[in-house]
Amino acid sequence: MAKYECTMCGYVYDEAKGIPNADIPPGTKWEDLPDDWTCPMCGSTKDMFQKIED
Repeated sequence: MAKYECTMCGYVYDEAKGIPNADIPPGTKWEDLPDDWTCPMCGSTKDMFQKIED
């Protein structure tokens, strides 16, 4: 499971955790998020995220 960080605000999407309160269950892969998904903190699009290493 990978993590992706928003380069605008620093929000981290963790595939292992998902975002249950936004109907994104734990284990949801980055590529399985909708293309129009945006950062829940700042509204940035998926192309503003970068994969981060643990």
